[in-house]
Amino acid sequence: MVWFNAVKGFGFIRTEEDERLYVHTSGFAPGQIPVGRCADKQVSFEREIADVEGGYQAVGVSMIDDDRTSGGRARLRRQR
Repeated sequence: MVWFNAVKGFGFIRTEEDERLYVHTSGFAPGQIPVGRCADKQVSFEREIADVEGGYQAVGVSMIDDDRTSGGRARLRRQR
């Protein structure tokens, strides 16, 4: 996560490829909307075409619970 503002209802994540993706509140998996500071938290997500800056947004976003990770980039879940 780069940042997410629950009051505004959106934020941005940075991918492993250094792409900045928009994420709306509705783009988070159930129960996964960040509360409080979330900068540099690891997330996984799917990417979809959208009418937003850059043309893509993150959906199905979920936080990665792993104490071994700090910082880093978002991980794209590949569709098979």
